[in-house]
Amino acid sequence: MQASAATAGTDFEATKKDYKIFPMVLAFLISGFIGLFGETALNVAMTDLMQIFNVGSSTIQWLTTGYLLTMGVLVPLSGLLNQRFTTRQLFITSLIFSMTGALIGALAPSFGVLMVSRIVQAVGTALMLPLMFNTILIIFPIEKRGAAMGLVGLVIMFAPAIGPTIAGLLVEALSWHYIFWISLVFLAVALLIGIFKMKNVSTTSKPRIDLLSMLLSTVGFGGIVFGFSSAGEGEGGWTSPTVLVSLAIGLVALIIFTIRQLKMTTPLLDLRAFKYPMFAIGSLLVGLCFMVILSSMLVLPMYLQTALAFSTLSAGLILLPASALNGILAPFMGKLFDKYGPKWIVLPGLVLVSIALWMFSTVSLSSTVTFIIAVHILMMIGVSMIMMPSQTNGLNQLPPQLYPHGTAIMNTFQQVFGAIGTAVAVSVMSNGSEKFMKNAENPGDISLIPAAMTAGVHNAFIFGMIIALIGLVLSFFLKRVTINRQH
Repeated sequence: MQASAATAGTDFEATKKDYKIFPMVLAFLISGFIGLFGETALNVAMTDLMQIFNVGSSTIQWLTTGYLLTMGVLVPLSGLLNQRFTTRQLFITSLIFSMTGALIGALAPSFGVLMVSRIVQAVGTALMLPLMFNTILIIFPIEKRGAAMGLVGLVIMFAPAIGPTIAGLLVEALSWHYIFWISLVFLAVALLIGIFKMKNVSTTSKPRIDLLSMLLSTVGFGGIVFGFSSAGEGEGGWTSPTVLVSLAIGLVALIIFTIRQLKMTTPLLDLRAFKYPMFAIGSLLVGLCFMVILSSMLVLPMYLQTALAFSTLSAGLILLPASALNGILAPFMGKLFDKYGPKWIVLPGLVLVSIALWMFSTVSLSSTVTFIIAVHILMMIGVSMIMMPSQTNGLNQLPPQLYPHGTAIMNTFQQVFGAIGTAVAVSVMSNGSEKFMKNAENPGDISLIPAAMTAGVHNAFIFGMIIALIGLVLSFFLKRVTINRQH
C-alpha cells in the first residue's frame, strides 16, 4: 500500500495552498487501510475463535457485524463533526480510538473483551473514513480527483479483500492476537505522520447540535442493522419478535429522521444531496457493492476452512491473488474514470461480479483451488470497476457545501449495507446448511457437515448474485456529471 502511495506522491505535492499533500494522503491511506482491514481481518480466524471462545457461527459473526453496526450508527454524525472540528482534531482523535481498540483486542482474554475492542476500533474508523473522503475532495482539483479517489479506492476495496490473507498468515505463524498488534504498529506510524504533517483543510463552523436527530439516527440505523443481524440467532429466524420489533423501530425512526432532516435549515445529515440523481445512484451502487464484498469475504474463508478443510494459512493464500490484483487495479480504474466517465466501467464490472457469484454458487467439495482462485479474481476485477467510479461520479455532482454530508451518506451506505449483507449471507448460509442436515437420512452424521456447508454457501452466493444484478440494472442510468462548482 505504501509503495502505491509513494509512486503517486509526485502528483500530490503542492496541489493546493502551502501544505504538502503527499504526507497527508499517506497518513489517511495507512489509517484508512488498517480501519477497513479490521472489518474482515478476523474472518479467516472465525472458525478458530468459535472453538477458543466456545460460541456458534451466529454469535461469532457479531465480531464483524458489531463493527459495522457501530460504524453505521456513528458515520451519519460525521457530517456534523467535520463542520465542528478541525481536520487535525478529528484525525488524531480517530487514531486514538483505533489504537485503543487494537490494544484491547491484542490483549483480549474472552469473547466479551474482544467484542469491546471491535466497537472501540469501529469508532475510530467511523471518524476516519468520512474525514478522508472530505479532505480528498477539498485538496484535489477536479481533473485529478479520479486518480486520487483511485488511491482511496485502493484502501476501500483492497483492505477488506486482503484482510483474510494477511490475517491467515499471522494466525498460522503466530496467533490471532497479532492481527491487532500489527494494526497497532501501523496506526502508530499514521499518528506520527499526522501529528507532524496533517493540516486543517476545511473551514469549521458551529452548527447547532440537534439531539433528537442524533437519537433518531442512532435508533434508526442501529435498529435496522441489529434486526438483520439478529435473524440468524435463536428460534424464529426472520419472524422472531426481536427481529421484527428491531426492524420496525429502526424503520419508523429513519422515516421520522428523514422528515426532520428535510425540514431543518441546518440538518444533522443533509438528505437534500439525494436530489442530485448521480449521487443517489452512486450511493446505492456503493452500498450494494459493499454488501457483495463483505458478505463474500465472510462466507468464502469459512467455506474454505469448514467444507474444504483448508488451513487458515492456505485459505488466506487462496484469497491473495485476487486481493492483490484488486489493489493494483484501483488507481488504474481512477485514471480510466477521469478519461471515460463511469458508465462503461461500472456496467461491465457488475456483469463480471454477477457471473463470478453465479459460478461460486456452483462450487462443490470437488472444486479445485484453481477454479476458486480464478472465480475470485474475476469477482475482484469487477469490484474494482464498480466502487471508485460510482463514488467519485456521485460526489462530483454535489456542490462543495454538501461534501461533508455526501461523504457521510456514502460511508453510511457502505457500513449499513455491508452489515446487512453480512448478516443476511450468514443467515442464508446457516439456514441452507440446517435444511440440508434435517433432510439427510442421518441428521446427526458429522461427516455430512462439509456437504451441508456447501449447500448453505450456494444460497449465500445466489443472494450475492441477486444484489449484483440489482446493481447492474441501476448502472444503466449512470451518466457522467457536469461538475458542480457552486459554493
